[in-house]
Amino acid sequence: MRGSIEDKAFLILIVVVSLAFGWILTSFYGAILWGVVIAIMFAPLYRRLLLRIPQRPTLAAVVMIVLVVMIVILPLIMIAASLTQQATVVFGKVQSGELNFVRLFQQILDALPQWVTIVLDRFGIASLGGMQEKISAGLIKGSQQIASQALNIGQSTLEFVVNVAIMLYLLFFLFRDGNALSRRIKDAIPLRVELRDALLEKFTVVIRATVKGSLLVAMAQGALGGLIFWVLGIHAALLWAVLMAFLSLLPAVGAGLVWMPVALYLLATGSFLHGVILIAYGFLVIGLVDNLLRPILVGKDTKLPDYVVLISTLGGIEAFGLNGFVIGPVIAAMFIAVWDIFSISRKNQAGPVSANI
Repeated sequence: MRGSIEDKAFLILIVVVSLAFGWILTSFYGAILWGVVIAIMFAPLYRRLLLRIPQRPTLAAVVMIVLVVMIVILPLIMIAASLTQQATVVFGKVQSGELNFVRLFQQILDALPQWVTIVLDRFGIASLGGMQEKISAGLIKGSQQIASQALNIGQSTLEFVVNVAIMLYLLFFLFRDGNALSRRIKDAIPLRVELRDALLEKFTVVIRATVKGSLLVAMAQGALGGLIFWVLGIHAALLWAVLMAFLSLLPAVGAGLVWMPVALYLLATGSFLHGVILIAYGFLVIGLVDNLLRPILVGKDTKLPDYVVLISTLGGIEAFGLNGFVIGPVIAAMFIAVWDIFSISRKNQAGPVSANI
C-alpha cells in the first residue's frame, strides 16, 4: 500500500515538474519547434555526412549548422528585408487612400456582365449598401494587417535574432546527440514497444511530409505567382508572391485567394488581355502545381485526406499562428494514428501492431 502511494506521488511529481518545465519554455516554443523540425528534415543528410567523417560528430554538426544557415536562414532574411520594403510602400498607399478598395470593388462590379449583376442583386451582393461596405472594410483591414505584420519583421529584429540563435544552438545538440536523445525519449515513453515505435515513426513521417510537401508547394506557387505578376507589371510582385506562398499552405483554396481578385481587377480596369492571361496561368500553372505536387509530397506520406489537412492547417494557424501549419496536421495525423492503433490493438490483442499505420 505504501509503495503504491509513493509511486502515485512520484508520478504526480513527474507531471507537475514536466508541466512547469514546459511552461518555462513557452516563450521560445517557436524556436524549439523549428529546431526539432529542421533536425528531423536534415537528419538523413547529417547521417550521410557522418559516414564521410566518422568519429567526428561535433564537426559534422557544425557543418550542418553552416548549411542550415546558408540554405534556410540567409534566404529568409533576404526575402524578409525585401518584403518589408514593399509592404511599407503598400501600407503607405492604403493609409493615404491612393489604394482605395471601395473604388476597386465598384470598378469590378461595373465591369461585370448584366446577367451576373442581376444574380448578385438577388443575393444583395451587388448593392452599394452594407454588403459592399463590409467587403471593402474587410479588404482594407486584411491588407493593413498583412502589411503591418510584414513591417513587424523589421521592428522585431532583436527578438528574431534571439530566437534564431536559440534554434541554432538547440539544433547543434539535436544533430550531435540526436540518437542518444531519441533513445532516452523512447525509453521514457510508458507504452508497449510496438505502440511506441509506431507512434514515433508516424510523428517523424508527418513532420517530414508536412514541411517538405507544404513548403515546396508554397515555394513553387509563390515563385510562379510572383513571376507572372512581375511579367504583367503588377506592383509589389514580391509581396504578392510571399502572400500566395503563405496562402498556399491551405489546400484547395490557396494562392487563388490572391491571383483571382487581381485578375478580376485587371478585367474590370480594362486590362482584358492581362486579366485573361493571369486567369489561364492561375488555373493551368499555379493550380496544377498544387494538384500535382501536394498529393505526392503530403498526402502520400501522411495518408491524410485533403479535407483533414485543410481543416487541421486552418485550425493550427488559428491556434498557434504561423507555426500551426506544422502543428495542426501533426496533431491530426497523430489523432488518426492513435485511434488506428487502438482499434487494431482491440481486434488483435496478442498480435503485433502494424507498422503501416
